[in-house]
Amino acid sequence: MHAIAIGTLIFASVFGGAIAGMALRRTLPPEHLGSDAKETVRLATGLIVTMTGLVLGMLVSSAKGYYDGQKNVVAQMSSQVILLNALFVEYGPEAEPIRRVARQFVADAVDRIWPNTESGSSQLRPLNNGQRINEELDRLMPKDEKQAATKGQIVTAIRNMKTAYWLMFLESEQASISIPLLLVVTFWLVAIFVSFGMFAPSNSTVMMALLVCALAVSAAIFIIMEMYSPFSGILRISPVAIRDALNQMSNGGG
Repeated sequence: MHAIAIGTLIFASVFGGAIAGMALRRTLPPEHLGSDAKETVRLATGLIVTMTGLVLGMLVSSAKGYYDGQKNVVAQMSSQVILLNALFVEYGPEAEPIRRVARQFVADAVDRIWPNTESGSSQLRPLNNGQRINEELDRLMPKDEKQAATKGQIVTAIRNMKTAYWLMFLESEQASISIPLLLVVTFWLVAIFVSFGMFAPSNSTVMMALLVCALAVSAAIFIIMEMYSPFSGILRISPVAIRDALNQMSNGGG
């Protein structure tokens, strides 16, 4: 919703700039709209367009990198859940209590990140509920060298899973679009569209072209902001992989 509101505001500002440019043209004396003035404005606008394109490209690249990074973390957590379940099965029936506790830990995390209700908001911050897993690990007493080695792998897998979970949260805390930079880009876009409106004829074809252009640039900002919210909105990362891994743990399959 936050991204939609900002995208709509940017669209209104940019398209409003084109309308303002058309209104400004009616108030300017003819010598201000001559060929020399038009050429100068065109050159200045070209410079702003170039800077805007570079900054938008940088923003898209940064947002896409963060989004792909979070997808990789989800895939990593899913594979670790599958590995952990296989280790529990390999250890034997004695690992059943800790398997249930670990499954509940993962299920709680999944429900917090991907809430089932539409009104629920995604919560990435891990809860300090890993104490039960540590207690069950302490109760796990290997009977032979094979179980001892498997227990060591279980400890490592649980540690890696918790690390990936915290990494997901910490990256989300640091990743966001720069508001000052967003304001600067919006100002540049408004300036560009004001220049368009100053020298564009007032007819329905031109108005439609400016409308489509304003929609395009505001949609680009909207997509950038959506990629910084990968667990909500229209670009939400799918929880299918980690839920499938969780189902394997529920069924006790290896």
